[in-house]
Amino acid sequence: MAKYRKLGRTSAQRKALIRNQVTALLNNGKIITTEAKAKEIRKEAEKLIALAVREKDNFEEVTVKAKVARKDKDGKRVKEVVDGKKVTVYDEVDKTIKKDMPSRLHARREMNKVLYTVTDVPKTAAGKKKNTKSVDVAEKLFSEIAPKYADRNGGYTRIVKIGQRKGDAAMEVLIELV
Repeated sequence: MAKYRKLGRTSAQRKALIRNQVTALLNNGKIITTEAKAKEIRKEAEKLIALAVREKDNFEEVTVKAKVARKDKDGKRVKEVVDGKKVTVYDEVDKTIKKDMPSRLHARREMNKVLYTVTDVPKTAAGKKKNTKSVDVAEKLFSEIAPKYADRNGGYTRIVKIGQRKGDAAMEVLIELV
């Protein structure tokens, strides 16, 4: 008996498919797919969520000095002339950042092996490059998803059967975070 479903694909295609669907599930909260794919997606998603729950509070807050560009009332950088060149003026600011402990850093890197980077495009002014932003799904796992499941021992996803697909009669399911 095989330890996983082959899904009628080569290993590279199968890994890419699972990575893509796990990323979509964790980013959106639910996806619709076939039953066989959902069962494979569930395995990976449960592992990642369990890892995030285990490491969610394993960080320290550190205060660092950062150089930030000074801005005028319009939000543009202030420039001054030094030796005949325009140079941006910087101010030093104290910032508090979260510094991962070694085990959380390792967990984040293990998550990033599976998860793809997600580009979020807003509904208004869609297609504009400047309006898009990159979503860190690993950070979303640590900050949003893990606290929700902190008191739960597994069973983070639910598979609900929808019915058969019209084209090939494959059983379609909704897989969602509980």
